[in-house]
Formats: sequence, structure tokens, C-alpha cells
Amino acid sequence: MLTQNLKRRAVGQIALILIALSVFALEKTRAGIAMSAFSVGTTPATLYQSPGAEGPIVVVAHGFAGSRQIMQAYSLRLARAGYRVLAFDFEGHGRNPVPMSGDVTQVEGTTALLVAQTRQVIAAARTLPKPKRMAILGHSMATDIIVRASRAEAQAGRPLDAVVAISMFSEAVTAAEPQRLLVITGEWEAYLRAKAMEAVHLVDPAVQEGEVAVAGAVARRAVVAPMVEHVGVLFSPTAVDAAQDWLDATFGRQSAGKAGPMGLWILALLVGIVMGFYPLVAFLPKGPEAPALSTGRFLLATGLPAVAVPVIVTPFYSNFLPVLVADYLMIHLALFGGLQLMLVGGWRHLGRGVSWGAVLALTLWGIVVFGLALDFYAASFWPSAARLPIIAALGVGTIPFMVADSLVTQAGRGAVWRRGLARVLLFASLGLAAVLDPEQLTFVIIVLPVFVLFFVVHGLMGRWVARRSGAVAAGLGLGLCLAWALGVSFPLFS
Repeated sequence: MLTQNLKRRAVGQIALILIALSVFALEKTRAGIAMSAFSVGTTPATLYQSPGAEGPIVVVAHGFAGSRQIMQAYSLRLARAGYRVLAFDFEGHGRNPVPMSGDVTQVEGTTALLVAQTRQVIAAARTLPKPKRMAILGHSMATDIIVRASRAEAQAGRPLDAVVAISMFSEAVTAAEPQRLLVITGEWEAYLRAKAMEAVHLVDPAVQEGEVAVAGAVARRAVVAPMVEHVGVLFSPTAVDAAQDWLDATFGRQSAGKAGPMGLWILALLVGIVMGFYPLVAFLPKGPEAPALSTGRFLLATGLPAVAVPVIVTPFYSNFLPVLVADYLMIHLALFGGLQLMLVGGWRHLGRGVSWGAVLALTLWGIVVFGLALDFYAASFWPSAARLPIIAALGVGTIPFMVADSLVTQAGRGAVWRRGLARVLLFASLGLAAVLDPEQLTFVIIVLPVFVLFFVVHGLMGRWVARRSGAVAAGLGLGLCLAWALGVSFPLFS
């Protein structure tokens, strides 16, 4: 008992140190930057600027399932360098209450609508005091949007001075447009690195990564951020510095300072918050231990739903919720979890003294404490009113699934191979659904990283609760957290 108390105390102290240090470092990056709400019609935006700044304007656009918050490493750094940065939420994303619409497979559909939205933001940016010159920066999905918006502005006689495309894929790049283009990719984005060089080689086929290709008024450069992938490139100091240097060269400026390891501090903060929950679990009431399953029963309870559910559901699936594949996930998880509960006899455990205090503690820590920190520093996690019914609907599937998962994995006490196999079979089941109905369910594959992060972060906290207060309490709390995470992560779509 003494050893456990010392362990909890040590973990709690380390958590407090991590949280304190990371908040101090993150607030230092925001110190002196004025962040004001800015609305362009129904589009929510944030204007970042140092007091009295009159530098060029940079419009910042996020990628698919992103938000203004996830672009803060660039927005804050450029604002500190004297630029005025206007970041916004695309339709269906972040705090934007208007769903995405149109045909996502056609340039004339969703793409055209998002280009029009981006040009509205550009027009609003031109109304800022002393607009001077302007550039645009975007990530992933936004790169095609900003390239097309830049071309449209040039054709309208209002050319932008520079385009910074992060993790770019766009068929709209030509040898002449955009004229001044920087493409940044992560080292582990091999396909997009090749695409970046294709854009540069349109200007000069002999140029290598990191070199500037010049032909008349056209200038191109492809930069690689080391040891990062599609999301890590958004927090890479190398990438942020490259964007700042390119803009400084464009506008004839010399900005002081370099980007810091903002991504590492965000990670330290979130790790600290997760660790901080560990000593609190000791104060929760004790609950029943999850029964052990034979190997045969475990394999049946994980393998049968993985195959049966997508085969049963996909022939009859039709979209009915205004979030991409949320309705399918609700049905898939509800049947997956329901079938598992039947196979392991889990229904009889549901009424055995569930600790609602433990459910509430896990839910509040996973959504409010962890979620608010994530929302403030890294990515949108706080929903608009339109998303609340979506979260409630998702809970119909996530709650029985997570309760069943907690019982099948023996509340985190099961062998590692069992816990790993349960996750792999879930992912395989969702992948099978995408294969069976690629027209409607391809986006299910994009959901998988959310599940991975959820099991790493919330799953760990759920294991602590399960060992203390029982599998059902942990499953109920995790089900609510998963519904929230899925409901806020993916775009609203009409």
C-alpha cells in the first residue's frame, strides 16, 4: 500500500511539473499577440497580430478535419514577426455552423464552394487597415483550395504576393501559377514530396529539394521538414521557419526570432493531463472485476463481429446524419458491441453496482480537462451547437461498443496480445466496410487515426478506471468520450 501511495504521489508530482512547464512555454508563444474574433458572414475567423502591427496580411487555411487551432504554430509565429494573420474555419469544420456541401468528387462541387469561401475571407482581409500586400498559407485539403483561389484572384486583377502550401496536392498548379509558391512537406510524406517536386520542376527540372527554381517572375521552392508526417509538419520548427523566411523574402522583410518546439510542449501538456488522472483514480469507489474469457470465447467475440457487422450493414446503409460516415459508425459500433455483449454474456454485468462517480470522473477528465486543453492549444474539441445532436447519436453506438470492449479485454487486465488483437480486428472491420462500399464509406479509413489516438490516450485512463471501479463504469465513460471525439473531429456535411 505504501509503495502504491508513493507511486501515485510521484506520478502526480511529475504530472504537475509537466503541466506547469508546458503551459508556461505555450503561453510564452502567445504573449503579446492580440487574438480577436473576426467574422466573415457565417465564417468564424481569428485575427492574430502584435499591437500596432501594420505588416502584410497572411490568410491561413486548415486541412480536412482541421480548424484554426491546429494552424496556430504558423499563425502565432507570423504574428510575432509583424504579419497580420487571419485564420478561419472552413464550412463544416471547427466552429463553423454551416455544413460543407456539394459533390466532393468534382472540382465544380465542394471545391468550388470552398474556393468561394476562401475568396470571401481574402476580400474581408483587404478591408483591414492599411492592407498593403497579402499572402495565403494552407495545409493538406486547403492547398488545392488556396492555389485555385490565388489563380482566381490573379485573373480578377488582385494577385496575391505568395502562396505557402503545406503537404500539397493540387492539379491546379501550372508552370506560371501560382507565381511565387513554397511547398512544405514532412520527411515521411513520400508521395507528397514527389508532388512538391513536380510543381517545382514545372519551372526548372534541374532544381533539387531546398533549392529555388526561378523563371522570369515565377519562383518555386520545395522544403522538407525532418522526421514528421502529415500532422507533425504543422508543428515542425523547420517548416514554420521556412514559411516565415519565404514570406520575408517575398515582402523584403527581416523578421527576428525563430519558431520553438510548440508541438513538443503541446504533447508534454497532454501527457501531463493524462498522468494527472492516475492518482485521482485511487479515490474512486471499487467495483467488480471483469470475468476472464477462454481463448476460444475471446476469439469468437472479437472475430465474428469484425466480419459479420460490415457484411450485414453495408448493403443497407444510407447516409442520414450531417457528418461524414458518423451514421455508419454509429450503426457499426452499436451492432459490433451488441454482438460482443451477447457472445460474452455481458448483459448480466450491466446492472451490477455501476459506479456513476467513476463514469462521471472519466467523462469530465477526458472531455472537459483534456478536451479544453486540446481545444485551446492544438485542435478544435469544443463543439458548435449543431454537433451536439451528432454526439448524442454517436453515443448510441460508442457506449455499447466500449462497454463490450472493456469486458472482452477484461477491463485492461487481459493479455497484451488480446488487447492488441481486439483493436486490429476493429480496424479491419471498418476497413472491410470501406472495401464493400467504397463510394459511401471511403472516409471511414480517415477515421482510423482518431480511434488510434483515442485508445492511446483515453484508453489508458479507461484502464485505470476499469481496474478500480469495474469494466462497465470504464466502458460507459469511454463510450461518452469516444462519441464526443468522433462528433467534433469530422466535418459537418449536407
